[in-house]
Amino acid sequence: MYASFRKPAFLPLLFLAGAVQAQEGPVTVEVREGSGPLAAATVEVLSARDSALVKVGVTDARGAVSFPRLPAAPLFLRVSHAGFSTYRSAPFTPTGGASLPVVRLQPASGTLAGVTVASRRPFVEQKPGKTIVNLESSISAVGTSVAEALERLPGVSMDRNGSIALKGRPGVAVYIDGKATNLSGAELATLLQGMSASGISQIELMDQPPARYEAAGGAGVINIITKKTKQSGFNGSLSTALTQGRYPKSNNNAQLAWRGGRWSISTNYSLNAARNYTDIEALRTYYAADGKTVVARYDQPSRQRGRNTVHSLRTAIDYTLNKRTTLGLTLNGITVRRKGTSRNEAFWEGSTGADSAVLHTDGSNANRWRNGGAGLSLRHNISATRQLSVDLDGQWYRMRGDQLVENSAVGTGTFEGLRSEAPGKLRILSARVDWSARTKRWSLETGARWSDIRTDNEVLFDRRTESVPWSQDLGRSNHFLYHERIGALYGSAEHSMGKWTIQGGLRFEGTAYDARQLGNAQVKDSSFSRSYASLFPTLFVTWNADSSHTWTFSAGRRIDRPPFQKLNPFTAIINAYTVQRGNPYFRPQYSWNTELTHVYKGWLITGVGYSITTDYFAQLFPVDPGGLVVYTEGNLGKLQVLSANVGVQRSPTKWWSLNTSLLVQHKIQEGFVERDYTARITQATLNMTNSFRFGKGWSAELGGQYITRSQVDIQEVLDPSGQLSVGVAKSILKGQGTLRLAGRDLFHTQWIKGDTFFKGVHEWFKVSRDTRVVALAFQWRFGKAFKQSKRTQVEEMQRVGNG
Repeated sequence: MYASFRKPAFLPLLFLAGAVQAQEGPVTVEVREGSGPLAAATVEVLSARDSALVKVGVTDARGAVSFPRLPAAPLFLRVSHAGFSTYRSAPFTPTGGASLPVVRLQPASGTLAGVTVASRRPFVEQKPGKTIVNLESSISAVGTSVAEALERLPGVSMDRNGSIALKGRPGVAVYIDGKATNLSGAELATLLQGMSASGISQIELMDQPPARYEAAGGAGVINIITKKTKQSGFNGSLSTALTQGRYPKSNNNAQLAWRGGRWSISTNYSLNAARNYTDIEALRTYYAADGKTVVARYDQPSRQRGRNTVHSLRTAIDYTLNKRTTLGLTLNGITVRRKGTSRNEAFWEGSTGADSAVLHTDGSNANRWRNGGAGLSLRHNISATRQLSVDLDGQWYRMRGDQLVENSAVGTGTFEGLRSEAPGKLRILSARVDWSARTKRWSLETGARWSDIRTDNEVLFDRRTESVPWSQDLGRSNHFLYHERIGALYGSAEHSMGKWTIQGGLRFEGTAYDARQLGNAQVKDSSFSRSYASLFPTLFVTWNADSSHTWTFSAGRRIDRPPFQKLNPFTAIINAYTVQRGNPYFRPQYSWNTELTHVYKGWLITGVGYSITTDYFAQLFPVDPGGLVVYTEGNLGKLQVLSANVGVQRSPTKWWSLNTSLLVQHKIQEGFVERDYTARITQATLNMTNSFRFGKGWSAELGGQYITRSQVDIQEVLDPSGQLSVGVAKSILKGQGTLRLAGRDLFHTQWIKGDTFFKGVHEWFKVSRDTRVVALAFQWRFGKAFKQSKRTQVEEMQRVGNG
């Protein structure tokens, strides 16, 4: 792969063996929609006597799932999939090695065998190792971006820089429709803020993904699944949402789809416009060497105001070449325009308590962000049990940021102005090939992936003072080039034997990058390179003890690579007493994650887990001898997390569904930042969603989140926070339209505030945003689906979600 990589022995297919007596062949269920297979359908085997869950599985790319020998008793199947009506089979008694009749799912608005079926999709579905959030079923998610919607999901949190954490652990890889975005930091935050939640069907939260997923993401993977229609003919929807917080916002979306013959074409366009604000309060206190005597205080209130406009377009085209082969083309594009102003004041208070210096900083900025991408795919069924897939993807980004900052010291006449231009380019190319096969007892997968990432970012500064006109500031200017290559191979195998299912995987990934900071007349040219490779095993063991109890143990190793922006040694000045600096010595962090979960009758999920991360990423705040605080990121020693979680999914009544999850963690962080640190904290996160279905097309939702005192970085502790949301919806226009009214963060407690501890310095901060809002939304659905048989009242209520 690279000359610098070692070449460890790699087995593309893992062999999992056990001294287990042979069992009868499995029972196979095949799920189809129309003439093609339907992947990712949930197949539940239940007892015909009391509807107790016996076993559950998910169909593969060929639309099939196999179960080990089932009890010789009357059973029935319940099969569900997003966008389809839930299917319930007639009772049957299994025989070893049998294949049941093919299950053909119908669109959610249809009928099956003369019986009207209703599609019930809870907002949250909790499963071992995975949480599925049906975002389109949420009323309170209307009028939000994907970034805003993520913040309210179980176990998901964002820091003040937009970085995502899953179950209290940073390091999350984000996918869209099963494909890695390969973005992090500011680029990922911009992408998610530009995507409309109204175009999203589901979000999968996986803290232990299998080997076919990239090893990146120490805390796990978030897979965002966009809406796609499975209905024949022409269908579509139009939606608009008006949101009012302190400032107004608008979210508009159009979806069109046509499916007929060999072709399937869908497109999704969204236009979002918003005004917003961010208020930051920060009070920094400096202490003498005794750690108690106050030397000075530095108060830094900041007020930021902005507006943005986002256009987003995504198109998918599938062509069925023949019964075995399907070709696909995806096109996507997004443009983001932002303008903002800022007003910062800095009050320096000496030991006497009087203001000894006051600094005013006024700023304005304009940013443009453009993205275009294309993807080609091939799916070929070699046989009924073997499949080959090939994917080629490319994403291109152009960014530009213009900024003007003016600093003035009150009473001194001192003035400084800075203006900058920051053009940038980013290109991501990737290719992957996957092969899978299944037998009566085995499922096998293997594949390879290659990605190539190039960035070119430049910052050009000019400076002026009260006595010097505008001139180039070469000391602040910067030009950074970065080139990264990642190659991967993986293999996995799954074997069922009686009540046991074992899946193991092994993934090899090698990484190499070259970085260069171009010099100028004042700054020296510098460059650095690095390469590394490692193996990433995964293991899943499931024991179906009986129809009521299922146990699952999972373990895996993962990696997080430093974002390329954080490797740039460029120093950015925030104010006279604070700077932000990149770290070219930033190394990857490695994590081992283990978890044991228990599922009781499909509605109660409990689990315990342990993870350990070495060289873990952390924000660092060193202080130089002159008192200048440096914001940077780097590697610390070790992070350990012990966790326990409980999840409940129940319907106390026919009209009320409850989903609650509680996560408790004990975190131990160890590292050196100018001195040895050891931080311990026990924290908890509670999520709750109540969904209500009333008569005549009415539905409602009440949900919220509460996070106790918590800690992500070793030098920073966050205060408790939370939010409460409520929504009501009504189906109108004979089921073709929906009105929704939602209120989010009713008490304005979705803040980010806490305390940061530096060497001899303590800083209290609070970040407030425009999160308390009321949204009114309307959606109209049209097409062939609304020319079919009349829906039942239950079906109408099921359509009252987020679209």
